[in-house]
Formats: sequence, C-alpha cells, structure tokens
Amino acid sequence: MKLDIIEGAPVKSFETSIFNEMDPHLKHYEKELLKIRTGRAHTSLIENIKVDAYGQIMDLKAVASLTAPDAQLLVIQPWDINIIPEIEKALSSSDLGVTPVTDGQIIRIQLPKISSQRRDELNKILHKKAEEARVAIRNVRKEAQNIIRDSQKAKKISQDYEHRLQDSLEKTTQKFIDSVDKLTTKKEEEIKSV
Repeated sequence: MKLDIIEGAPVKSFETSIFNEMDPHLKHYEKELLKIRTGRAHTSLIENIKVDAYGQIMDLKAVASLTAPDAQLLVIQPWDINIIPEIEKALSSSDLGVTPVTDGQIIRIQLPKISSQRRDELNKILHKKAEEARVAIRNVRKEAQNIIRDSQKAKKISQDYEHRLQDSLEKTTQKFIDSVDKLTTKKEEEIKSV
C-alpha cells in the first residue's frame, strides 16, 4: 500500500486513499455474491460460460443476448442461430446441472427450486465469502495502521494527528464492514425466500 502521510494534510485525502484500497475488496465481494445461485434466475449465472464459437472460445454473453424474464427462467437468444448447438453443449457441460431447451431460435433454461439442504450450503458459502471480504478490509486497515504508527515513531507526524488518522481509519473500515454485512443480510433473505 502506498500511503504518504504528511503532517497537516487534510484527513479527507487520507480517507480517500483508504477508500481506494478497500473498495476493490467490496466490489469483489459483490461479484462473488452474484455467483451464489439462490434459485432466482440471474444472467450472471451463465454469462461467463465458455462457448466454442467461430473457432474461438468465447463467453456466452459475447455470442448471445441473456435475459431472466422470471425467477426460475433464463432465456438465451444467440446473435447467430447457427451456434445454438455449441451453446447447448457448453451449457450441458457446465456445473449448473440444468438441461437447456431449444425451439430453434432461443434457448430456455428452467431453474429448479432449491432444497433446504442446499439453502444451508449456500448460507455457509455466503458467510465464508463475507468473512473473506471482512478479512481483506481489515488487512487494509492493519497495513494503514502500521504506516500511521511508523510515521509517528519517525516523528513525521504528531501524536494528535496520528489519533485523527486512526479515528478516520476506524470509521472508514466500519463503513465497509457495514456494507459487507448489509449485502450479506440481503443475500440471506434472497436464499430464504426462494
């Protein structure tokens, strides 16, 4: 982490630096949440499935329009209907465990309802990923604390300024941890409601 601490510099610039270090961890967590299949259809479940099209391996989202018209249905409309067999093959060999249904123009995927055992598994996965996000955010905090402490020991900053930075760091960290907790609670409710 590159963090220049200068006595008298606005605490706001320090907060911005910390935000820029923590934000990618929150964004990563948000992406991980999309991968947790709650039984509710979402295009992120299939958009990165690799399809062998035109002699290349491409993401499904690059060769078709993807929609989720209702909670249990995904619809794939290829830009070129000639690659439907390749898309079906990619979907069948994926770990989704679903069977695509084609009418010649579009492909439909009906998602099954999830069992209570699967809900428990999803909750465990969710909490594991949430804790990974919290740990990553806390690691940024720990690194920043070390930089602040070292700057104070080297007499680059006063003790008063050190305390202001530490307070700011704690508030910023808590905002990110709260965001992780809110996202986790929302995803838990999604898992329960299906």
